[in-house]
Amino acid sequence: MRIENGQFFKFIQDSGMIKIKDLEEAFSEAQKNNKKLGDILLQKKLISEIELRKIYAYMLGIPFVDLTKEIISQEVLQIIPELIAKKYKIVAFEKSGRELKIAMLNPEDIQTVDFIRKKTGLKIITCLASEESIENVLKYYEKSLKAEFGEIIDESLTEIREDEDEIDAGTEKDLEKMAQGLPIIKVVDTLIKHAILQSASDIHIEPEEKRVQVRYRIDGILHDAMVLPKQTQPGIVARIKVLSNLKLDEHRIPQDGRFKIEKEDLKISFRVSVLPIFDGEKIVMRILNESSKGLTLEQMGLTGRGLEIIHRHIKKPNGMILVTGPTGSGKTTTLYTIMDILNTSEVNISTIEDPIEYRMPRINQTQVYPKVGLTFSSGLRALLRQDPDIIMVGEIRDNETMEMAIHSAMTGHLVLSTLHTNSAAGTLPRLIDMGAEPFLLSSTINVIMAQRLVRRLCPECRKEYFLNADELNSLKANYDMGGILEAIKKSGVVKMKKEEKEGDDEWKKIKFFKAVGCEQCGNEGYHSRLGIYEVLEVDDEIERMISQKATEEEIETKAKEKGMLTMVEDGFIKATEGATSVEELLRVTRE
Repeated sequence: MRIENGQFFKFIQDSGMIKIKDLEEAFSEAQKNNKKLGDILLQKKLISEIELRKIYAYMLGIPFVDLTKEIISQEVLQIIPELIAKKYKIVAFEKSGRELKIAMLNPEDIQTVDFIRKKTGLKIITCLASEESIENVLKYYEKSLKAEFGEIIDESLTEIREDEDEIDAGTEKDLEKMAQGLPIIKVVDTLIKHAILQSASDIHIEPEEKRVQVRYRIDGILHDAMVLPKQTQPGIVARIKVLSNLKLDEHRIPQDGRFKIEKEDLKISFRVSVLPIFDGEKIVMRILNESSKGLTLEQMGLTGRGLEIIHRHIKKPNGMILVTGPTGSGKTTTLYTIMDILNTSEVNISTIEDPIEYRMPRINQTQVYPKVGLTFSSGLRALLRQDPDIIMVGEIRDNETMEMAIHSAMTGHLVLSTLHTNSAAGTLPRLIDMGAEPFLLSSTINVIMAQRLVRRLCPECRKEYFLNADELNSLKANYDMGGILEAIKKSGVVKMKKEEKEGDDEWKKIKFFKAVGCEQCGNEGYHSRLGIYEVLEVDDEIERMISQKATEEEIETKAKEKGMLTMVEDGFIKATEGATSVEELLRVTRE
């Protein structure tokens, strides 16, 4: 089942899908480098992967299947062993009598199909699928591990109880012995694996008087994961300390460390914080997936005018770009995404961070270490002697760091940083309170972006509805619904008729969506997160207002006149698009 480049060329030429000049260039490159024409077209983005697979399927006379939303039973899935499925990207998805339907990426892999036929004794019906489809099905192998979780914990606890009498959990030697014992390794490995499967961002291990509570933060919300007996606590703490290279016998002071897991295409870092509390030591592990593909500002939820402003200002050679919001609002992710866009061989990018979240190639990242005098301000001073073009300061925490950042922006550097304020306009009074001169701020700050993260509604089960009078009155108590309605109209998401009168009747025609819950989203109703933003551009008029010490309200009013959307307005626009819910906006933005 091989498709020759000549056949494929002729088919695409006849279909008229691609300009003949582009097709001929790709064909020439494929022949010269002994590659498949389809792969070259995919690489040059002249064709999508799904289009390519559909054409292969049509030319070979075999079906094309989309398994991205399919739920496959474990019985059918396990017909093909996990190792074979992952190695050759072949999965079983349907069995009917003596027939087994399999989906694959490579139609030329007849050898593996023959192996499955002999192994199962079934008639094999081959289908083609996209890589996304195959990856979706491969996740179900791992989901079966969740069922084994309780079993592993039960077995491990039996072994821990048997070892309890032999080990004194007070000495470093015995703690090390406990940490390296098979039962504790099993428990910790399973906790971590379970968190990765559920796409958790943090693992919380919290000792209580008679038990240990484990919780996972998923899409910004903490969920109870499991309860472990109290006797597991010393071993779990010791195991995580060993992995993180922390002091085993130190139980009185906080400790911070990190470790990494690398296997196949998975590369995950764990940032570990150990804090003594009344019932023992609490551990929080931040999970950082270094193998995930880089985000774009669009994927994060930045759109329209705000996106244009950011793209315009990150191309400037100097000035400051500030991202603001509370802890956990995605500020650092936004800065990393901007650095990823700017990260080319022509520029020198240096950062000073606490802590370093992700390792980025070609970027010089420095970790703050106050014990030896390496603070944000001293680190920034040293960075300026390293001939940087772009500087990222993890956070402006004090007057000295702020002054150094402003000085850097004035002397020909592009400075990216974060600040803890609630709105974009609120950043300016905050900096002035810290001692910044208004005329310096007005001439150095290019743009301020405030943001929050909201959970994204599951597209498979969300349910549409319209606001009733009670819901509308409740929202009016918290928000300027007139301004929000105007922003929704201007966005063009909802088309309103000219003859319709202003007021509550208009809201009754705007569709919103509620979370429901299904198997695709784990019955949560939400899956993943996106940002809501307000982007304040410091133009000539705003510059003058800052120099004249205008209030936060005056600056925000002027920015809104110039077209700035507030975070709440941006959130409501996304709610009318079905990206998030009104309940989520209330949870995140209500003060």
